[in-house]
Amino acid sequence: MTDAKPLAGRTILAVFAHPDDESLTCGGTLARAADAGARVVLICATRGECGSISDPALVPGGDLGRVRVDELRAAATVLKVSELIVGDHPDGNLRWSDVPELHAEIVVALRRFRPDAVITFGEDGLYWHFDHIGVHERTFTALRSLGPEAPALYYVSMPKGAVRAIVEAARARGGAPDASFWGIEPEAFGEGALPSTFGVDVRDLAVRKLAALRCHRTQMGGRNPIAWVDEHEMRRWLGVEQFRRAAISAQAAPILELLSEPDATRVGARR
Repeated sequence: MTDAKPLAGRTILAVFAHPDDESLTCGGTLARAADAGARVVLICATRGECGSISDPALVPGGDLGRVRVDELRAAATVLKVSELIVGDHPDGNLRWSDVPELHAEIVVALRRFRPDAVITFGEDGLYWHFDHIGVHERTFTALRSLGPEAPALYYVSMPKGAVRAIVEAARARGGAPDASFWGIEPEAFGEGALPSTFGVDVRDLAVRKLAALRCHRTQMGGRNPIAWVDEHEMRRWLGVEQFRRAAISAQAAPILELLSEPDATRVGARR
């Protein structure tokens, strides 16, 4: 008999830089893990105060960081995140500022929650974003400090071509006048990532992933392609979330692999 809750009793810790990182990169996997019985803990190192503002009316007091934290809380609820920790490190300068402080905070979280798996950015920071790279570096060094007790570490990426396909799908619907994501060319997403080792099929969670993304209203306004696509495009192009396991935790038991499917690797291959 198949266990309906394969991750019951497990804890997954996700560490990212800004509100919306979690939903875009691995929102489906976090939701699937929660549905599978895992306690999902999310650390967001900044409040995202230097992000874009899709509509000034969404930030009437001018405090974008406060609004984005509220958006993150809403997205975390959609994804069934058990505990959310939001840091106050400087958005835009995360790789160089508060380095020992952020390292220490991640170590404290590792000791407090004792996760079975940790998810964060790879070395390329998804599209060479320095804040993302800083989170990668701090998370890596924090786990390395645990030695053989370190949990499994997974780097998340996005399939090459997926973001470009989302842009084209949005344009086909008559929307997305901005062909980029916050000024980032679609081809940059995943371009520098090392090959993933497995994918998690989250096509049946496309509605939740899209709902979580749209909680980040200041970032996903009418000019952003996400505002124009539907669950069909989400299933087709972002329905497989890609991961690579880091060698640092080779002795730890596999966790996310329990959610994976052998053929869940190719963008748009299964609709």
